This record gives sequence, C-alpha cells and structure tokens, in this order.
Amino acid sequence: MTHDASLGDIARAFEERGYVAGAPLVTALRLVSALRRPLLIEGPAGVGKTESAKVLADVLGTRLVRLQCYEGLDAATALYEWNYPRQMLRIRMTEGEGGSLAEREAQIFGEDFLLRRPLLEAITQERAPVLLIDEVDRADEAFEAFLLELLAEFQVTIPELGTIRAKERPFVILTSNRSRELSDALRRRCLYLWLSYPTFEQEVRILRAKLPGIDERLATQVARCMRELRDLPLAKLPGVAESLDWAQALMVLHRDVLDAETLAQTLGCILKLREDWQLVEAHAPRLLARAAAD
Repeated sequence: MTHDASLGDIARAFEERGYVAGAPLVTALRLVSALRRPLLIEGPAGVGKTESAKVLADVLGTRLVRLQCYEGLDAATALYEWNYPRQMLRIRMTEGEGGSLAEREAQIFGEDFLLRRPLLEAITQERAPVLLIDEVDRADEAFEAFLLELLAEFQVTIPELGTIRAKERPFVILTSNRSRELSDALRRRCLYLWLSYPTFEQEVRILRAKLPGIDERLATQVARCMRELRDLPLAKLPGVAESLDWAQALMVLHRDVLDAETLAQTLGCILKLREDWQLVEAHAPRLLARAAAD
C-alpha cells in the first residue's frame, strides 16, 4: 500500500487477507499512511480493532510492534529497561581490571545491555513499522500523559545514551474499548474512528472470507442470528470473533442449518455468561425463525 493507493485498492488488499473493511476504516487507514497521524479506533470488543492493525502491517509489508496496555503499565515497561542481571555479571567479571568509575559505567550502560520494549523498538526500526497501542483505555492517566510526548516527537531520552529519534515515523494505531474516557489532549493528537459491529451483509462477507468452505445458507443464518442476538440486552454482546468461532464449530460438527438442538449445543461459542444463556434460550424460537427466513 503506497501513499497514493486508492480506497478501492486498500479495501481489496484487506479483503484478500480475510478482513472486510468498511469505507470509514479504509479511509482512516489511507489517511494514517498519507499523513502519518496516529489513529484512535474505539468500539465494542470483538469488532476487529486489533486485527485492523495486524492486517495493515501485512498490507504494508512491514513489522507489527504491539504494546498491550493494562492497569499499572509504566513508561519503563513500555519503553526500555536495563538488563540488570547481565550488568551485574559484567561488573563481577571485570572487578580486577581497574579503570575509573566513569569507564566502568560506560561498559555496563551501553546498547548491549539495553532491553528494548515496544515503544523504543518501534522508533528504532530501519523501516517504519505499524505500532499498535492496544486497549490504551486500560492504562492510567499518567501513562497516557507519557504517550502524548512520544506521539508528538517520536523521540525518547535515555540518560545514559542520550536522545534517540525515530529513524522512520511509525504508523500508529491506538485501540480503546472505552472502559474509561481518554483525555482530550490524546484525542486531539489522533485521527478518530468508531468501529461498530458489522452489518448483516458485511458479516456474511467476513464469514465467507475467513471460512472459504462455509455453506452459503449457513453463513446467512449465522449472520442473521448474530444480528438478532446483538439486539438483545445481553451483558456481553458477541463480536465478530465469536461469530467466526461459532460458524467454524458448526462446520466441524457438519451442521448446515441452525435448529434448536444445534443452537443449544453450541451457545458456548458465542455466549460466555450463564445469564446471557438463559436470555437467549428464552428467545430461541424467535431467533431461529428469523435466522431461517428468506
């Protein structure tokens, strides 16, 4: 994918890799490539936010560097750390060699002892990678503030080594499930996209792309049933990943149509809470009738 690639070219490249991307996502990724601005993708779990970054890296023919965020993540863990066991071993091995304190410090604070974590790894690549900062909403505000500086300058300062600037500015994708609100400052630095559940037509295309051997009727019924399920007040709505798991399970079981018995036996592929099971079981006749409708 080049800077001047058309939206159609990008959509086709993604679909060749089994990812059915809608026009808003295709446009956003085109702008990420052209403008080198970070893209913040928000939306419910399981709609393909993380997968979009993985496929983008494949389309660009470059490396994917992923930082998985979590509560308590700090700059050191995301950026770099010193290999203390190796440093201590070097100190012990060179105890009798003499030399000044500055010389001995220079020996153990070199790049050979530096452990590159995802953020430093991303800005030291010879070719621009795709940097995926996944579930940034799980990290706290202090880490978010640190990210602001990195995304603005794409450089970091390591006291013992000096300032390291990006050789090639990464293509940056941030994802969020909105478990907490992100700051306005972070949002201003990013392009923005809300990625929702696929339409019925998109879901059928996703099933065909990911599961080439799927029966046409089964793909249609699964997509219809998923649409109906997402209209129910479930505690955890099933995403595209669950849709694919379910369809693949039905293929393994050689089920070409959905019926009450098949639905009851395979609910564990799409629902993960007992309360949701009970709700769906109560609505099963209506769900199956609509799934089977022409």
